Amino acid sequence: MERRQSLEDQLRCPVCLDVFTEPLMLQCGHSYCRCCVHSMTMDVLGQLQCPVCRCAVDGDSPPPNVSLARIIEALQEVSVSGGAQLETCPQHHNPLSLYCEDEQTVICGLCGSIGAHRGHKITPVGSVYGRMKEDISCLMTEFQQQKRKLEDQICKMAYNKSRIINESDVLKWVVRKEFGELRRYLEVEEAGFMQQVETSAASLISSLQNQTDQLNQNLNRLQEAHNTLQDLSNEGHLDFIMKYGSIAPRFRQSSELQQREERIFSSVNFKPGFNHNNIKLTVWKRLHRKVLPAPELLKLDPQTAHPMLELLHGDTVVVCGALLQRLPDNPERFNLSYCVLANRGFSSGKHYWEVEVGNKPQWRLGLIKGTTSRKAKLVKNPESGVWLIGLKDGVYEAFASPRVVLPLSVPPRNVGLFLDYEGGVLTFYNTDNPEELGFIYSFRMEVQGKVYPLLDVCWHDRGDYKHPLVLLQPHREHLILQPQSQSK
Repeated sequence: MERRQSLEDQLRCPVCLDVFTEPLMLQCGHSYCRCCVHSMTMDVLGQLQCPVCRCAVDGDSPPPNVSLARIIEALQEVSVSGGAQLETCPQHHNPLSLYCEDEQTVICGLCGSIGAHRGHKITPVGSVYGRMKEDISCLMTEFQQQKRKLEDQICKMAYNKSRIINESDVLKWVVRKEFGELRRYLEVEEAGFMQQVETSAASLISSLQNQTDQLNQNLNRLQEAHNTLQDLSNEGHLDFIMKYGSIAPRFRQSSELQQREERIFSSVNFKPGFNHNNIKLTVWKRLHRKVLPAPELLKLDPQTAHPMLELLHGDTVVVCGALLQRLPDNPERFNLSYCVLANRGFSSGKHYWEVEVGNKPQWRLGLIKGTTSRKAKLVKNPESGVWLIGLKDGVYEAFASPRVVLPLSVPPRNVGLFLDYEGGVLTFYNTDNPEELGFIYSFRMEVQGKVYPLLDVCWHDRGDYKHPLVLLQPHREHLILQPQSQSK
């Protein structure tokens, strides 16, 4: 027993201080357990330092120490078999060579034949050892598989972490860029307001300064006249009488003229041309227009137009004609409602377009689902897949459920429509002012599939009494700046 213990002490790993398990031999000749080698820190070149001799050796797949592994395996077999021979039953003093399956303990032959374990299920120690060894091997295999799964999960989480870091960096760059543009817009607006204040103030100050200079000149003349009259009053009788005739009438005439031209001073108020309480609202309206998407390049689709409608100017203008045209009754065409759709629909993203309504006394604008029927009279409410605003008999209204009267103080000649598909919002604006937007109405909408811009000229505008609806085209600079991703 002492010799075996001494041998086991010589076969212990210098790192974990346990008997070697799957020993690997480094280039320096020292051996370690496989798991201990894998736990050592390697540099970027794959080198590690031997804990015993401190030599730098190659840590990438060191070879197994086969001879050492065989010695350890033989020692373990001797420990099991030799231990069974050396260990004896405390009751019968016979070798413990059997295993009681019922009570899971080692016994001698007499324990199983005449002792307390008689009638129990008995198995030789060698067979039990092999079975338990196989069971341990299966457990190690399962642990190894679980270990690989955990390592795979760790790798995936590390990749996910790296991806999130990269995406967050990109998003931070986008945020900085967007806010940089907003700051530039604000700086331009601030400079404009400051210039307006400075120009107005400079004009008033210049006017007041000119008036002050004129009054100072008049004051100097009066002072000179007073000094002259004071000198005259100090003259003797004869000199006074001789000079009076040439001085007094002239100064009296100058005094009367000064009194006629005299103006009573009144305070001048500073009016820069804008209300300082509305600066934020004014700038917000201007910025709102600048941050909208570039206007869409849209035309009207003749395949959807009611037979009474005429499309003009490259399918950008629609009017109600006098006669019913003979046109194919295709599924896309409106039969009972005087409507026409744009040639493109939207199923994602943000989109903006404008329609000129001018002085047309009756009209409707908005969106329609691509699946909404066009062969019956158009049901104008969101539940039917139609979102419209319009004008009739001088009343503006939104075709919600129920309808909403729109209190517009200024009739719009141009109407802008902004669709945020993912956000579920359709907003209408008065776009007559080229620098800002006037809010008209906003729909909250839940929609799937394509939606199409809709223009309804209404029955009232037919024959000789007709006004067009115009699908406004974006300016050239908008076409250049429009992202390709917005086209559907």
